[in-house]
Amino acid sequence: MPLTRDFKDTIQERARRDAAFREALLKEAIDALLSGDVETGKTVLRDYINATVGFDALATVTKKSPKSLMRMLGPKGNPRARNFFEIVAYLQKKEGLHLKAIARRVA
Repeated sequence: MPLTRDFKDTIQERARRDAAFREALLKEAIDALLSGDVETGKTVLRDYINATVGFDALATVTKKSPKSLMRMLGPKGNPRARNFFEIVAYLQKKEGLHLKAIARRVA
């Protein structure tokens, strides 16, 4: 059975109306990045930004062009740590979250 709606449209619509979903998207992006799955982390973070604040608003805050931000989080992008953490700090503030990493020993 073919899909009747574009997946990204569905994500954006749900993110607009569901704060728990937005929070889960942001957490998933950061978890993926911290675990070393950079491609998935950047993809989910890009989806989160598109579904919430948008790259234009993020560009205003970070003083970077929207295209530059999109490239940073694109498949070949490699954002500097300063840029990445500035983006994450703004997204946390905008969402009203404070994310933190917790160290755990693995067996």
